[in-house]
Order: sequence, then C-alpha cells, then structure tokens
Amino acid sequence: MLLMVLPSKAQRGRNPVILADVPDMAMIRVGNTYYMSSTTMHMSPGLPIMKSKDLVNWQLVSYAYDTLATVDALTLTNGKSTYGRGSWASSFRYHKGTFYVTTFAQTTGKTYIYTTKNIEKGPWKVATFKPSYHDHTLFFDDDGRNYLIYGAGKLKIVELNAEVTGVKEGTTEQVLIENASTPSGTGGGLPAEGSQLFKVNGKYYLFNISWPRGGMRTVLIHRADKITGPWEGRVALQDLGVAQGGLIDTPDRKWFAYLFRDFGGVGRIPYLVPVKWEDGWPVLGENGKVPETLDLPANKSLIPGIVASDDFTRKKGDATLPLVWQWNHNPDNALWSIFERKGFLRLKTGRVDTSFVLVRNTLTQRTIGPESTGSTLLDVSNMKEGDFAGLGLLQKNYGLVGVKVGKGNKSIVMVSANTGKPIEIELIPLTQNTVYFKAECNFKNRADIAHFFYSLDGKVWTKIGEPLKMPYTIPHFMGYRFGLFNYATQNVGGFADFDYFRIEDSISKK
Repeated sequence: MLLMVLPSKAQRGRNPVILADVPDMAMIRVGNTYYMSSTTMHMSPGLPIMKSKDLVNWQLVSYAYDTLATVDALTLTNGKSTYGRGSWASSFRYHKGTFYVTTFAQTTGKTYIYTTKNIEKGPWKVATFKPSYHDHTLFFDDDGRNYLIYGAGKLKIVELNAEVTGVKEGTTEQVLIENASTPSGTGGGLPAEGSQLFKVNGKYYLFNISWPRGGMRTVLIHRADKITGPWEGRVALQDLGVAQGGLIDTPDRKWFAYLFRDFGGVGRIPYLVPVKWEDGWPVLGENGKVPETLDLPANKSLIPGIVASDDFTRKKGDATLPLVWQWNHNPDNALWSIFERKGFLRLKTGRVDTSFVLVRNTLTQRTIGPESTGSTLLDVSNMKEGDFAGLGLLQKNYGLVGVKVGKGNKSIVMVSANTGKPIEIELIPLTQNTVYFKAECNFKNRADIAHFFYSLDGKVWTKIGEPLKMPYTIPHFMGYRFGLFNYATQNVGGFADFDYFRIEDSISKK
C-alpha cells in the first residue's frame, strides 16, 4: 500500500506568494516554465518580466522597455512627473513562437505591443498606436483573429490587424458587455476593469475586478460560447480584497487564479487561489476563501530574485545594472556611472532641484515584507555646496537620511514627509567623508513604520529623526522603495559615491 505524504504546512507554499509590490500580474505557462508581467508605472526600465518553475518562487529576467517615451512627465523636467501613471496593467501571451506583452499609458495616450522571440535576452520590438486602451487584454482566437478587450464598466472589443501592430482597418470598436459590474451591484464604486480573457474547453472566460461602494475588491467572471457573446456573469471571489488577475494551469492540469491584494506601505502583493471547475465555471478558493497555504512548493526568500544586494563591482559580461534596480522615471545616463570609480555607484548633479520627488537618477529597489533593511556606505568627498545625497524611502510621504553640504560644512540630516511636506527632523554635524546609512521597514501586521539610522564606523548605529509612517498613497500608486539619491540645490557638478547597497529581510530588534 502506497502512502502519499503531503508537504507539511511549513514546507508548503504560502499566501501571499510575494510579499512585495508586484501588482496587475498577467501570467502564462510555456512548457513547464511560468512567466509573469507586472506594473511599475513611472519606473525605468519598465514592464518587468519574471519567471518561475513552481508558481511560488519568482525571479526577474527582463523588462519589455528601457524607457516608455521621452516627454517631460517621464524625464522629470519642467516640474512635471508621471507618478501613479506611466504604463499600467499589462497583457501577456505566447503565440506561434513569439512572446507578446502589451500595456497602455495615460501619460502618452498610446497602446504598446512589445514582442520578442527570446523572453530573457530579447531583443524587443514595439508597436504603438492611439488611443490608450484601458486595462486591455490581448487575445488570439482559434480562428486566427486577434482582439483587444478593454474598458471600465462598459467593456468593449476591437479587432487587431494580422501583424498585431494596430487596429484592423475598416473595423470599429464594439460594446462587448454593457455593464460588467452588474453581478457585484451597480451602486457605484470602482466599475469592472482589469480585463483578462481565457479560452478553456471551447468557452470564453473574462476576468474583471470591481469594488462595490462600501464593499471590497471583488473578482467577477463572465463566460460565453462566442467571443461576441451573449455573456453571463457572476461574483467569483469576495475575500480579503484579493482580486484582479486571471487563470493559470500547471502541466499536470491543476488550476489556480493569480490575483493581488492592496497591503499598505509595502504595496500590492500577489496571491494564488486554487480553482476547481464546476458546471463549466471556474470556482475560486476553498469554500469561497483565500487559503493561507497552497499545495505548491515552499516560498523561498525574495532575495536575490526580486531584490538583491549590490557591491557595484562588475566583471566582464556583467550587466551594468542588475534587473532588481529601476530608476525613478527616465534616467539621465550622462550623470551616473559605475565605471568612473571601480566598485562604486557615482551619482552626479547636472541641474538644481528643490524637491526629492522631482530629482532625476534616484536608483530604486522594492522594499519587501514582512521586514526589510536597506543600507549603504556613502563617500561625500566631492559634494558641492547645497548638495544632498543619501538613502531614501520613496513614496509621496517619503523619508530620507543623508548628507547635506551647507555653509562649507557637512551635516547628517533626516527628512520626513510624514505630513505630506518635507521637514528636517534632525541635523548632526559631520566631520568625516564617509558615513553609513540604513533604513529599516516593518510591514508586519500592516505596521508600515520605518526607522532611519547612521553610523560613522559601520558597527555602532544611531537612530536619527523620527519614525516614518508609510501609507500607500494613490498619487504614487506604488509600494515604498529604497532609493539612492543625490541632488544639487545650488551648484551643479558635484558627485556622491555609493560603495554598496545591501538588503536584508530582517530589522534590528532593539
């Protein structure tokens, strides 16, 4: 008699599968490898691609683009920015040997279709066209026709040309579902959006999210025998606010829904929910609930697949910047280097700025939960009068610790934008040219609190300033990020050298 031994709870996969900001997932399986795209909006490079062998443990392997476009809002010029905008929810397909990843941007008013034969090495080609089709899903039907389904509340469909580079000539947009929010109520709130379309056993299944007024984020599914309808819909999941996503199957035909949850300062975090098929419908969850454990392999660390330390030393053939890094908006590539001083990231000033959130060349990584610490060693020898460089936690209500140069003196400063406006909380004179900084983030049980520290020797750490509350704000629409920064407020031409960035999945227990 054979006994089947299931993995213990400690060895099984757990929800959330990624406790970090990876929203708006779209997922495909090619053979026994899973690929996932996500949203990083105003970051550059953008439209991250991750891969996994088990649906639980993911690593960054590519980005669909280096920069989305060159406009003031994306280059942080003329006082403009695109926080909370940039490129939004993507659609992901693999069709006849080609990977398709699509997105859209209010910032440019365009729809983007990126294609490649090699998902990890590229190159990527792009086709762009107007308008910006909101929350669209790309779909290749069995009859060789290609479509985008898009919209909010009133969902529409448009046919694409055979090359999948734009709308098919002579066709017009058609209403697909007059009010897709109906199954969850039409009394206001967020209308049905986030479309993702799947075809299983000859039937079409359209996933959407709604957020009924006074309720929670809700998964809606509509199904039809023809893509043109008629469509019938139902509420598929209403638990913990886990919603927006679609279907994925394993090689042995287990089914899951990939979804995400708003989770405070760390961002929007991915969940997997088991799916059973009943009467031709996908039934999500266990008795309508999102399970804590999954019949999948155990979650390993998000380090180094999603975030990673970097000593800024490069060997021949290494990427200039590993994929874990993204610039806040488009970088100015003339003003940073990891080669001018071996083993250091150099951030140079090229213009005068007055606001941290409008500074170019802030280099960022995600924070991760439930706890994470980011630290760096900064050399301030070549900073000029009015310069400010250091380590930040980037969101609308940001926090910074760094070195300011003023009146010929250097000072360690902690700045907090807890109130929505930056305030210097504490200032300490600095008489040496190197200083260590760290930021500790506690996201346990939605605590969403960070503390900043400095050290003169890398051994003894001193807390500085005040605790930073880390609310998730809609203007930025993104979880908090560690950021290395340097900007001028008076004179350009100075530079700051960062020896390393280290990330750990713990904080000090003092």
